[in-house]
Amino acid sequence: MDKKKVAVPLVCHGHSRPVVDLFYSPVTPDGYFLISASKDSNPMLRNGETGDWIGTFQGHKGAVWSACLDTNALRAASGSADFSAKIWDALTGDVLHSFEHKHIVRACAFSEDTHMLLTGGFEKILRIYDLNRPDAAPREIEKSPGSVRTVTWLHSDQTILSSCTDMGGVRLWDVRSGKIVQTLETKSPVTSAEVS
Repeated sequence: MDKKKVAVPLVCHGHSRPVVDLFYSPVTPDGYFLISASKDSNPMLRNGETGDWIGTFQGHKGAVWSACLDTNALRAASGSADFSAKIWDALTGDVLHSFEHKHIVRACAFSEDTHMLLTGGFEKILRIYDLNRPDAAPREIEKSPGSVRTVTWLHSDQTILSSCTDMGGVRLWDVRSGKIVQTLETKSPVTSAEVS
């Protein structure tokens, strides 16, 4: 009689409040990594295979709603209820730059080429920051129909996918024109989206 293999979930202790977002890095020469966002205001970096804790990013003063890693897992980004998005050095945990917003930041994503950071939140504005010029004003794409909950890049950074907290549907934006080119309808709000 063959025994069935049973998958055992990883349990990663460490956060003191609910975890609201998880992001796995692509495979790097050092393996792959997991970053978690939590209402305890401290994103955590872990080994993606074992779940072992690597470090905690400290500096936000409110719940962290979104966290991600760049393609090489050398930088992390986070969006927070303290009205900021931060870029972190994933090796040292140091804040490399803080981008101030006028309201809660619910979503962030590095571009595929890692030169841009996309943010969205309660202001209903998608912001694109040039990470080669972090002190420059961001490009703003306005008129999201609701508070932004998720963002991700598509089509070699030429398209943005976003969803809203207060309405259904997923929107595809053309980066050049800043306009919605397609809406994929859903019955309820989309709270998480991944691209494969």
